[in-house]
Amino acid sequence: MKKNLLYASSLVALVSLSACGGSGSSGTSDDQTLTAWAWNINIPVLEEAAAQFKEDHPDFELEIIEVGTPDVYQRITTGLQANGEGLPDIMLVEDDRVQGYLSNFKDAFLDISEYDFEENHNDKFPAFKTELLNVDGGVYGFPFDAGPAGVFYRTDLFEEAGIYADEIETWDDFIEAGHTLRDELDVALTGIDISNDDGVYRMMLNQQGTFYFDDNEEVALASDESIRAMEVIQRLHQEGLNENLVGWDAWLSGLANGQVATAPTGAWLTGSLTEQAPDLEGQWGVFPLPAMEAGGNRASNLGGSNYMISAQTANPELAYEFMEYFSTSDDVQLTAMENGLFPSLNTIYDNDVFTSPIGYFGDQAIWELFSSMMEDIPSVNYTGNYSIARDETETAQSDAANGADVTDVMTRAEQQLQNRMN
Repeated sequence: MKKNLLYASSLVALVSLSACGGSGSSGTSDDQTLTAWAWNINIPVLEEAAAQFKEDHPDFELEIIEVGTPDVYQRITTGLQANGEGLPDIMLVEDDRVQGYLSNFKDAFLDISEYDFEENHNDKFPAFKTELLNVDGGVYGFPFDAGPAGVFYRTDLFEEAGIYADEIETWDDFIEAGHTLRDELDVALTGIDISNDDGVYRMMLNQQGTFYFDDNEEVALASDESIRAMEVIQRLHQEGLNENLVGWDAWLSGLANGQVATAPTGAWLTGSLTEQAPDLEGQWGVFPLPAMEAGGNRASNLGGSNYMISAQTANPELAYEFMEYFSTSDDVQLTAMENGLFPSLNTIYDNDVFTSPIGYFGDQAIWELFSSMMEDIPSVNYTGNYSIARDETETAQSDAANGADVTDVMTRAEQQLQNRMN
């Protein structure tokens, strides 16, 4: 999640103060201590899971080392390049990083298909999460949180401007509502950071079943779907409906102070809104992401992470058993939910937490809305070139927002990305 970028790296032992008992040697150890790397809001979930697991495994200890992003990825990469030396038993890896690691270091991660995880649990998670971790018939991680997308919106501002959220079905409808907001209240519709964040563009790609790369890992920045998505971004900015809010803090402030009326993004924004703007309780709602065309798919994802086990762990069976429990326990995943992480485990979606009205969102059952989208979210092919592809699309987004021809911009971005990959 983007807010994780705000956290510096630090070392904490939240469950055990015992010495590191993890990676660097293969085989099985009698030591029942595991180590894990994770960051901020994930820490309490690991802590609670370890406490629950310990009830049936009294000798079990989990040492948690808190490492923030992007520093954690520098450390993981360094460890992978050193054949696993220095890595923990368990590490948290975001969706957009998984395929890069697996394409270069697949054998450095424990293949949990050997423990029948896929056979026993695959149907408990959406396909877009399980496919991400499946390579050449092996399974190399445990699905954790996801970022089903929707449009967070100020219900009071919509009402004052005479806009009905349930009538917004397409991105054209969304833009039309933006003009009404500007005309009636002089409020921006979106707060996209044009030069630094292509998240809305990515969500539009995802809902169309494509991404920076197609299913064959070919660059797809100049595809019809990509051009169509970038044209929406251009219209939002060129037509005066977007406030260019640079950085996470500015974006949240714009949402909190009424400068911006909507935020098309992942479900994880919920916690930040309630923390940053508690006085706006009852004045926010959520509706599904607009479709590219009437009747089109409105399900998409932005964000999410997974847990992976080092193949060099001295305790592969213990590490698997703990992470299997972590991933499939309703109690653990409800703890994740309480900490602002939307679980991808579908067995808990009928729990009262998901079906109950939420006061902050005008008694709307927003979690039920998000969970209903999960099975319709298309899978994404991030590939190992995700970061440079995003660099090119953010440059292209800036050019398009400033009025350049979108087809020309995306064709150039595709060519430049191909050159960087060669």
